[in-house]
Amino acid sequence: MVGAGFAGVGCVRRLERRLAADEADVTLVTPFAYQLYLPLLPQVASGVLTPQSIALSLRRSSKYRTRIIPGGAIGVDLAAKVCVIRTITDEIVNERYDYLVLAPGSITRTFDIPGLTDHAYGMKTLAEAAYIRDHVISQLDLADASHDPDERAARLQFVVVGGGYAGTETAACLQQLTHNAVKRYPRLDPALIKWHLIDIAPKLMPELGDKLGKDAQEILRRRGIEISLGVSIAKAGPEEVTFTDGRVIPTRTLIWTAGVVASPLIGTLGEKTVRGRLAVSPELSLAGQDGVFALGDAAAVPDLAKPDEDAICPPTAQHAMRQAKVAADNLIATLRNQTLRPYEHKDLGLVVDLGGTDAVSKPLGVELKGLPAQFVARGYHWSALRTNVAKVRVLTNWTLNAIAGDDFVRTGFQHRKPARLKDFEYTDAYLTPEQLQEHVTAAEGRG
Repeated sequence: MVGAGFAGVGCVRRLERRLAADEADVTLVTPFAYQLYLPLLPQVASGVLTPQSIALSLRRSSKYRTRIIPGGAIGVDLAAKVCVIRTITDEIVNERYDYLVLAPGSITRTFDIPGLTDHAYGMKTLAEAAYIRDHVISQLDLADASHDPDERAARLQFVVVGGGYAGTETAACLQQLTHNAVKRYPRLDPALIKWHLIDIAPKLMPELGDKLGKDAQEILRRRGIEISLGVSIAKAGPEEVTFTDGRVIPTRTLIWTAGVVASPLIGTLGEKTVRGRLAVSPELSLAGQDGVFALGDAAAVPDLAKPDEDAICPPTAQHAMRQAKVAADNLIATLRNQTLRPYEHKDLGLVVDLGGTDAVSKPLGVELKGLPAQFVARGYHWSALRTNVAKVRVLTNWTLNAIAGDDFVRTGFQHRKPARLKDFEYTDAYLTPEQLQEHVTAAEGRG
């Protein structure tokens, strides 16, 4: 098994429950021995939740028998049935398999925009969320200490790119953080704090529908967030960002959340892809490869619930968790020479937590906003957490934050060191198909 996200961990845990101990050995390849609950990252960045509360340990319980290899899969040779792994000690090893489940997830989608990877921050990992919190609070500190009015104004402007769920929730939660924190800075004018949320699409979170989408925009605009649609970034610098409509925004904070693409691991397979994701059957199996399954963000899983025959499931946690059960059951069915079943789903709806009492939700098609929507959003996230320990931690954090608020403490994480998009996702670690073939052939020769 490759990947410890919603798809990978869900599949592993189901295999452990349904396979006899002598029926198979299960191995999980992941650089971190925890499952990250990604939808709550904005709440870590804003200080509502602690980082540990959404990092669910894979080693906490002794009842699980899966072997965990700490490292990242950087190539797969399907013909030789070899997964090439770069361990956390930077050693490259070959791991042979009989059955392979690929759930390597996704990375932040970037474009060839001058300065983007050098100056933008991401919101895809726990480290990035923790760093952004420190960075945003430090901008208030630095603005408070500055004697230059232009520098002070620039440090208090923040730009978030991406009008999907991640970008919208990030802008909303961080705006609330600065709104509450600036009250502790008597020398700073709250009117100087400006948040910009931009997206090249014509609508914010179009999946919500027109009414809820407009409700979300109204909530954000009422809180002072400037929303610009049909706009993206033309170039990014260390002290300013240029929009495609010509505006130049002096800022030290550019947060990029404009979508995701499949893990570069998929490119090492040499197999058919759909929109960059590995093409699989409705049963989540890879055509022409016996015993290879793929799911989650990296797989183009046909969406049988939609009439369009070319429709594929979006890369969401909701799909990944449900695909995990089907993938595990189909792998077991393959082992036991049984019939595989296709992945089909019913949409449970959408939830968007905008911080505080603000939210919009659409559970089972019912449109909600305000406190009822917040109750549904947090209830959904809370119930989706895999362990009781995580549920207690998150509920405790929510309660404590609601009662006591935030202390606006920054830890000094990566103080004065770069921590931009290019520094967190290690996209240069993967092998090319040629390097993969050369490595596997050489290893076989030595063996």
